[in-house]
Amino acid sequence: MTVHFFYGEEDYDIEKAIDFFKSKLDKNFAAMNYRVYSNPDYIELTQLLRTQPMMFGNLLIIINCGGYLGEKGNNFDDKQLAEIETLIGESSELVDIVFVWKLPRGEGKKPDSRRKLFKILAKADVRVFDAIKTYQVNELTARIKAMAKEKNISLDNDACLALIEQIGNNLRDFDSELEKLKLLVYPEKKIGEKLVRENCISNQDLFNLTDYIMKNQKDKALLEFRRLTDKKHPLEILSAIQTMLRKWITIKLNANSMSTFEISKKIGMHEFAVKQTIAKLKNTSLKEMVKFKQLLIDSEYKIKNGNAYDVQFEVENAIIR
Repeated sequence: MTVHFFYGEEDYDIEKAIDFFKSKLDKNFAAMNYRVYSNPDYIELTQLLRTQPMMFGNLLIIINCGGYLGEKGNNFDDKQLAEIETLIGESSELVDIVFVWKLPRGEGKKPDSRRKLFKILAKADVRVFDAIKTYQVNELTARIKAMAKEKNISLDNDACLALIEQIGNNLRDFDSELEKLKLLVYPEKKIGEKLVRENCISNQDLFNLTDYIMKNQKDKALLEFRRLTDKKHPLEILSAIQTMLRKWITIKLNANSMSTFEISKKIGMHEFAVKQTIAKLKNTSLKEMVKFKQLLIDSEYKIKNGNAYDVQFEVENAIIR
């Protein structure tokens, strides 16, 4: 068996790598041979490391270990760490154990390599899944084309650039938009820039919506929101607005202390877009942005807990409050 240690910001790629392992399981017993745990305590962790394969083929165990390695991670004592290290080395060849740590996206956090547990896991099969930076346009273009090829469609360079301008560097969002574009272009297989711009919500779309709200132009904000619901589900728009506001708040907080390039790297937004946003936010209140973001968080919580009568109405209510 090979113990694996996957970590990084690009959770989409981490999940794709795990899917590869899952594809190797006996499909007749996959549900029995695939297990997921989050930060199990010492006793449970050692039991997992002692797990023997079942009679139905290989076993795949995923251990989300961010709770061990984060800033307030669990600290195993030296004796426990020695036992963990021994068990990792003695695990069955028919059992795959993958330690997974999904780092917060866009926060620039790095693992503390001084932690003893990290050093133990670093001896395993380590794969680091860094997010492609927004300024790495060639790399993002190549990745979009590869993802499109897997879906049996193709995009020209202009279409890829339009996606990057509108989405940034989030591979999961690229995957979602490519699925939508595939349906829209069917039975054709080639996707051009025009189709992307007409059907994918852009940063400018979100900026317009949020800008209307910040200016208290609620009628225009509602019209813009309803226009965007032709492209995405209200909950997806809500999530996108929250992401946009988080970036706005970061830009506003750092505009006077960091360069636009540094901010671009920090939040995963193209530097040109950062410059535009700084100019547009000149007269926008940081306090109002934070207040609005909290309203959206409250609405999302209400929706996801089944306390909203109507999803679209709930989002609209947050917009006009």
